[in-house]
Amino acid sequence: MSAATVGAEMPAQVTLDDLAAMAAADENHRYELSPEGVLSVMPPADPDHALLVTRIFAWFLTNGYGPEQVVVDCGIDVGGGRVPDLSVWADGRPPRRARSSYAGVDGLLLAVEVVSKGSEVADRVTKKDEYAKAGIPRYWIVERDAGNTVHRLTLDVQAAGYVNSDDTQPLAWLLTTTPDVG
Repeated sequence: MSAATVGAEMPAQVTLDDLAAMAAADENHRYELSPEGVLSVMPPADPDHALLVTRIFAWFLTNGYGPEQVVVDCGIDVGGGRVPDLSVWADGRPPRRARSSYAGVDGLLLAVEVVSKGSEVADRVTKKDEYAKAGIPRYWIVERDAGNTVHRLTLDVQAAGYVNSDDTQPLAWLLTTTPDVG
């Protein structure tokens, strides 16, 4: 199918329902939609990215967080549709559908993004701003540098944005600690 054909079949304005339908029809890509209506299409995670997410997921589970609290690739409604690599939810408040198949942010304690080539600006700036506006209390950005540096940010409601809550640490160090996001 040509780009012209795809473009001709695209709706004038993509909704969360459209986004969900595209994601359901194509398991080879991740689809996200900004609150302003900008559609992003990304390839699936590479093995290194997937391993980083799995290590963080296992760390939460082995430290007492339940499987309904720690979720991988759950779409969330932040005015658009975003899919953090990992999300952590309050005990007894797992993700629930809001609009379309995307979860609302009620009960969402933490969104984690592992920076990938091509998503650097989205992960470090765009999603950071969107998640702050949506009121998500914590946002972690995991770099793909030699130490897999983790920037742990906490929402400052008065500043209307995130601030560093702790010193930035390598993932290997973080995984030796006990998670505290609640």
